[in-house]
This record gives sequence, structure tokens and C-alpha cells, in this order.
Amino acid sequence: MTKDVIALTPKMPDTWALLAGLYAGGPEAVVTAGSEGAVLRLCTPDGRPLVSVEAPLLVQVPGEAERLLGRDVPVPFWWTEARASGAVPGAERLAGSVCGRLALLLGGSTWPETAAGTEVVDVRAAVAPDDGQPVVDVLTDSTSVVLADRPVLALTTWLSEVLRGTSESGRALQIVTPPHVRLSAPARATLLQVPNRWVVQDPAQGYYDGLSGAVLRWQGGTFTPALGEDGTATVAEAFGRTAPPADRQLVVAFRTTLPAREDTVLGEALETAWRTLTGSAPAGWGTAEPVNLPWSPRRLTALARDRAPEPTHLIVTGHPDRPALAWIRVTRTASGIEQDVTLTIGYGEGEEPPLEAIEPLAGTLVVDHGLTTMLASLRRAPRDLATAPVLQAPPIPVAFTLGARDVRGVGLTHARRPPVEVRPVVLGPASEPALHYPLGDGSDAGALVELHRLAAHLRAGMPGTGADV
Repeated sequence: MTKDVIALTPKMPDTWALLAGLYAGGPEAVVTAGSEGAVLRLCTPDGRPLVSVEAPLLVQVPGEAERLLGRDVPVPFWWTEARASGAVPGAERLAGSVCGRLALLLGGSTWPETAAGTEVVDVRAAVAPDDGQPVVDVLTDSTSVVLADRPVLALTTWLSEVLRGTSESGRALQIVTPPHVRLSAPARATLLQVPNRWVVQDPAQGYYDGLSGAVLRWQGGTFTPALGEDGTATVAEAFGRTAPPADRQLVVAFRTTLPAREDTVLGEALETAWRTLTGSAPAGWGTAEPVNLPWSPRRLTALARDRAPEPTHLIVTGHPDRPALAWIRVTRTASGIEQDVTLTIGYGEGEEPPLEAIEPLAGTLVVDHGLTTMLASLRRAPRDLATAPVLQAPPIPVAFTLGARDVRGVGLTHARRPPVEVRPVVLGPASEPALHYPLGDGSDAGALVELHRLAAHLRAGMPGTGADV
């Protein structure tokens, strides 16, 4: 299995420390840069990559090492990650030596502790594939395969670079893990996108899809579902070998539209939702995991403005005592600046999600933050928000809110008379009303049917375009 090694140091790995770490490959090793300098590659003398080393990241957000590695590390600290290709024998010793040298020079520790070393690894004899890609383990005409074994597979800078490389080459990304590995919410969202796939290697049953449970086989240079005689995929027994958890997750997905003005500040709607549902502001934000920057809507806005007109994807995390994670997609449209937000908050057994706060939150977002739509749901899933490769029940809708713009498009009379038992609550000013539809307390799966009927009714009221449901 490919070896990931991480140096966790209280001091910044400066140029000399990094050179000492990279010298683990000896004087013949070649260093190249990728991802605009965010990833360094330690290569053979002819330039073939053996180990990728992410640029050191100053983590100022408490709880990130615990969330991703199961290790409590006081902030601030520097996170330097090295990854060796499983396609090259001995490359994992090189990754361990890079991080071990950094920890020796700067203090701190490595993860995993057993991987750290300081020896020089002779790279001259290494045989690495000449594929022009960042370090991957198997490369075919259609697929880049990455092997990973860590507590939580996260959307790191390195993984983002691999995603870009595979997408630009027209390939799918398939990540192969043992069954004990879990996905962070951002990594799960990425691997849900076709044609990417999470492949779980089960010791007893072989390979299966960690998100759908489909039994997989290696065919034609990629993992594909093993179809039965009737043409349908078989679900792995291990995927269904689970009991419904007592933990729950509250998922609030919403979209806002703000005017494209110089004084517009992004992230304030998310902060409002966070404070309403958890009692505090977010702890930090960033563009990858671990999330490293203290929460700041103005810095977030500056980054999105610098990247415009390209969309900006961001990850936001909460404080360790209340697991919460959000991802934001900021886009510039003809209507203004749109923020698509998904906020997920974890609750353990005996903890009650604040469902009574959903309607007041919707009202505040309508009046103050340009809410377009909001869907609140509840599901049985782990409090720590990480996804295991087992069957999970779908989220059950709690409430849906339609903003004033789409109420106007659908027509107020039509929108107020849906074919469901509940009746909407009017939010916002009477001249520009929004409508909030309560759908239940998250315990009755019949709310899924009600939501589908409501969505169909609202779309029917806006011929040609459909409501933004």
C-alpha cells in the first residue's frame, strides 16, 4: 500500500530544513515543482517522480490533526506531507526519511511514527513510470489509480493536484483503500462525481465501491461493476454489514445571491447559519484539507475576488467540541455573486439537533443575505462527519425554503398551494415574500415523497426554466 507520511512540527520548515529533508534522496535526486509551487516532487536523475512533498502548511485551526489523523496537536503547527508511489519499491522509505529529517531538525513528530527515518535512499536504481503525472500508483489509458491507507482520506493539496491532472488527461480517478479508511466530507463529494470512484479492498470479498456497494472487478484498465446474469450490479455483503448509528447529522444546503459590489462580503450567510445552529462562529477556512486559516469572511472574499470570474471552492470547519464542516462554491452569474453552501453538523447519542432554529434561520437568510433556496435534512450518520464504506440511509427532509425571487417566478398563489399536507410559512416582507415549507422532524422517510411532490409542483409553476429547487 502506498505510504503517506506527515511531519507535524512547531517550527516552520524553512529552505534549509526542506533541503535537508529532500537530500534524503542523495545528491543525484532531482526536485521539481507542481501545482504552482504547492507540491514538490523528488525524482530520479532522469526526472521521474518518486515522492511528492506538499509545501509546508501552517495550521492555525484547532482540531484538524485530531479530525484527520486521530492525533491531538496544539496549534499553531506546520503540516508537511510526503507521499511515495507504491509503484516504486523503496519509495516509501524515501518519504519517511524526508519527514523524519524535518521532525529531527524542527521538533514535533511524524505520522505514522513508525515510518520516520533519516537514512539516505539511493534513487539511482529506482525504476519509476514515465507517465508525466503526479505520483500515482497505476496509470492506464482511462484511469489513474491511487492507493491510500490513512485514518481519514481528505481533500489535500496533493489530491487536488491529482484530480486536476487526471481530469486534464481525460482519465478517471480511482482511490483504493482498505476497509478501515474513511472519507472526509469534501473528499466524499469529490469521489461522488462521475467518473471518479472509491474502491475498497476487502480481504474476504475483493473490491467494491465504497459509496454504492457495487462489487468491482479490474477490467480493461479500470475498476468496473461486476454485473450479474440479469445485467445488474451485485452489492458486496460487507457494504450492508452495519447497524444504523445512533449518531445523526443535520445537513443544511442553501444558495444565496448577492449583488456584485465592491462592499459585498462573502461567507456572512454561512456564519449566520453556523452561529444559529451551533452557538459560535466557524473556526477556520481554506481551499484544501487540513483547513488552516482562522475564520475571516473578508479574507475569504478577497480570495474569491482574486479568482473571479473562475469559481472558488472553499472548505470551512468548526470547533472540536461540535463537529461541523461546510463547503462553499462561489460563482459569478448574471444575477450577481452566488454562494452554494452545504453545512453539516454532527450530533451524538442523546444530543438533539436544533430543528426549532431552522425556520428562524431561513427568515434571517431571506431578509439579510439574499436566500434563493434552502433544504434542511437529518440523517443517521457518524457524529464526526467522516464516511465509512458501508450503507448509509438517505437524509430525510426537515424543511424547504423558496426565496422571494423564485416565489415571484413561480407565482405566489401557485407556490402557496402545494399538493402536500403542510402549508408554507411566509417569510420576509409582504411585498417580496419567501415561503418556508416544514416537512417533518427527520424521522419519517415519507418526507422524501413530500419533497419530490413539492419540487414537481414548484417547477410546474415556472414553465421553461423551473424553480431553483
